[in-house]
Amino acid sequence: MQNSIVHKFYSFCILLGLFGLLNGTANAETQTLHLTDGQTVAGDVVSMDERGIVLRQADGKYSDHIGWAKLSQDNLKDLQGNPKAAQFVEPFIELSAQDKAKRTEIEIRPVPRLERPATRSLIGGIFTSGIGIFLFVLIYAANIYAAYEIALFRAQSPGLVCGVAAVLPIIGPIIFLSMPTKIKHKETEWQPPAEEYIEEPIPAAAEEASAAEVASAAHTAAQPVATSYPPAKIFARGQFTFNRRFFETQVPGFFAVVRAEADRDMVMNVRSSRGTYTAQRISRVSMTEVNLQVEKEGASHDVTIPFIEIQEVQVKHRDAP
Repeated sequence: MQNSIVHKFYSFCILLGLFGLLNGTANAETQTLHLTDGQTVAGDVVSMDERGIVLRQADGKYSDHIGWAKLSQDNLKDLQGNPKAAQFVEPFIELSAQDKAKRTEIEIRPVPRLERPATRSLIGGIFTSGIGIFLFVLIYAANIYAAYEIALFRAQSPGLVCGVAAVLPIIGPIIFLSMPTKIKHKETEWQPPAEEYIEEPIPAAAEEASAAEVASAAHTAAQPVATSYPPAKIFARGQFTFNRRFFETQVPGFFAVVRAEADRDMVMNVRSSRGTYTAQRISRVSMTEVNLQVEKEGASHDVTIPFIEIQEVQVKHRDAP
């Protein structure tokens, strides 16, 4: 019984081996390879790897590894359809010009693009954006401020210049800047012409009365004699340029802490757009402004005046009218 079972098992194994052999033979692929050196090799494909292909020839012998580089282009293209050989033969296949063009051809695909805004004029573009409106307001305010500074520089009315600049931006300030500085001349008071004096004869009685008056007046105190003051120096804008060099050269005595005897009683009146200041000393002067030491309510303090605001500088005796 046991021998019968073992016999059946061996028979089954033999049949299975024959079936596998027959199946492998049926699935074997016969290839005829044309080599680059002119030889031809035919047989069933046994194995394919990176070293090449191995064939079993008709006489039962196995060929050596036939390198892929030795195969003709036709064989390489035929083997390209074999999934096992495709990865090995592809590097050795020579591409035609058309195949190279197809591989290197760049496919341009449409991409989404933003729509361009509608074309507008410069003025329309400024007033339709927040940044444009902000820049316009900034430039307009700078135009008004420039007009104010030009009015001070040219001794014009700030209201007039700023008003013209508001109506004619940029052009208005340029017009007033091109005009000469307006110099204000002091008006002299009109005095009636002196009447011609004609001496008339004095009666004797009048002469005696006059002599008596003179004698009585000799005992009274003498009338004070009017004091003469040095003439005032006036420096007006337009005739002089007010800067650091002006104060250093025209009024150098006002820089000293202890002034000389000749300049001790002299004061300097500075008339500016802020008002008129009476200074006893110049405490400091820079490239753009001057610091004056003035007295107010019995105490001295410094006042800073920019050069551009100064309209007139007058140097005179402190008691002079």
